[in-house]
Amino acid sequence: MGVPAQGYGQVSRITSRKSTALRRRMKNQQFLLIAFLVLVTGSCSGYVPPPSTPAADPARAAGIASADSLIDAAVGKLIPGAVFLVAKDGRVVHERAFGYAQLNDYEGRRLAAPRPMRASTMFDLASVSKVMATTMGTMLLVDRGKIELDAPVYRYLPDFRGPHLDSITVRHLLSHSAGLVQWQPLYYHASNIAQTYAVIRDMPLEWGVGDARHYSDLGFMLLGYIVERVSGQRLDSFLEQNLYRPLGLRSTTFNAKSHGFTDFAATEQGNVYEKHMVYDSTFGYRYRGDATAWNGWRQYVLNGEVDDGNSYYANGGVAGHAGLFSTAADLRVLLDLLSNRGSYGGRQYIRSEVVDTFLTRDKYENYLGWQAPTYLPAGSFSHTGFTGTFVAGIPQYRLSIVLLTNRQNMGTDARGYFPDVGPLQQAVTRLIANVGPSR
Repeated sequence: MGVPAQGYGQVSRITSRKSTALRRRMKNQQFLLIAFLVLVTGSCSGYVPPPSTPAADPARAAGIASADSLIDAAVGKLIPGAVFLVAKDGRVVHERAFGYAQLNDYEGRRLAAPRPMRASTMFDLASVSKVMATTMGTMLLVDRGKIELDAPVYRYLPDFRGPHLDSITVRHLLSHSAGLVQWQPLYYHASNIAQTYAVIRDMPLEWGVGDARHYSDLGFMLLGYIVERVSGQRLDSFLEQNLYRPLGLRSTTFNAKSHGFTDFAATEQGNVYEKHMVYDSTFGYRYRGDATAWNGWRQYVLNGEVDDGNSYYANGGVAGHAGLFSTAADLRVLLDLLSNRGSYGGRQYIRSEVVDTFLTRDKYENYLGWQAPTYLPAGSFSHTGFTGTFVAGIPQYRLSIVLLTNRQNMGTDARGYFPDVGPLQQAVTRLIANVGPSR
């Protein structure tokens, strides 16, 4: 689901200095815990030695082996399974599947034989959709001169008008600085794209336009609508015809089940977490309406259906903030495209200067759409997804890293939280980048 959290699980979605400090302490503690598990368990049951990596870089090969051990130790404790991929200089040097893609059946009963994870298993990317779909689509249209970053949103969505709305630009949406509410259960008031757009348009702003960065699903829904309005195509069709198919991507799409795909990493049992968000104000969100006014919650294990409620219930599974499914191999291609400044396989898909514009730090210390991880070399970019997905590009080292987990399929703890995989993602990325445990 594309909720606006940067981390996972226990971390409150209301940004504050205290919560940031707490998150850092928790990440350090959990990193040590994972490292301890590796030392204690050694070679875990069912462990398969990782594929060999180029001997020309023994330090990175050692980092990959250590990262494999971390992931292997996390299986069954934090996550049911994972797919981990590393590419160097545009070539995949390591790709491995861990654990299981699905632990429970449709009704939530534990499978006698859990379904194994495969390297080709497709994942619900959640908020990674923001960068691998919507940001990419916006970039393509900027490249073609059809969208201007500093143009007001109302140029593309003419009825997006009002005393405060008039000053919101496309750049504000991409940088999460439009002042929009971070998240609301829009499906309580809308069941299609037109209704959902109207609800967002008419919702009061939570913060001043441009005042600060407040991660917002609603802003990226609007970006998706802009891409559709400008291109004259639905978001999924535009990306399929103009990016995914030309790049040779065969396993990247919205509403993947309807396209005949069958091998998915299962997520949660219905929408238990989102229901908790609506009903429990202490969970970090505020829904001021009647929580009992809508009761269309899914109850079954989600397998090939987008987990995010606003994408599934209110946007038909195709939305700017969540809904994309993909594989590690396909995501690597998109990361390489960006690291190569818009070029892939000898073809320039996006002008280099456009990619540079999107991947230049702004005053909020992030990029347009992308996060700028401070623990990686300058110029690195990354993004997480609520389902447990993570991608990172390190252009300085010509590295692309993909770590996809199905953490939600583990279920929630007694407090209603999913396992926090943020520390695992960061630890694995550090090992591959070979930058050590701290900077």
